[in-house]
Amino acid sequence: MQQATKEELIFTIIASIPSGKVASYGQVATLAGYPQNARLVGRLLKEMPSDSIIPWHRVVNSQGKISFPEGTSKHLEQRQKLIREGVSFNKAKINMRLHQWH
Repeated sequence: MQQATKEELIFTIIASIPSGKVASYGQVATLAGYPQNARLVGRLLKEMPSDSIIPWHRVVNSQGKISFPEGTSKHLEQRQKLIREGVSFNKAKINMRLHQWH
């Protein structure tokens, strides 16, 4: 039986984040078994095909903020997807106590 790659494990974790919840890049890396690899999670998300069904929008930075620059189309797209799922914002920040996936 072949062992899952680092990338497959990370994508599996992201795919497991339920609607209405978010996880930080570092949290995803740690849950996949690769602590200290938050940047890898970000890189994999950046390289993900646009037709992927993995809920990339549920991964945010450790402060509960969207990593795309404010006002960009990707920032607005991620924010709208999260709002549609019931994630609430206080200005630019998500209440991580309420919405962080555990």
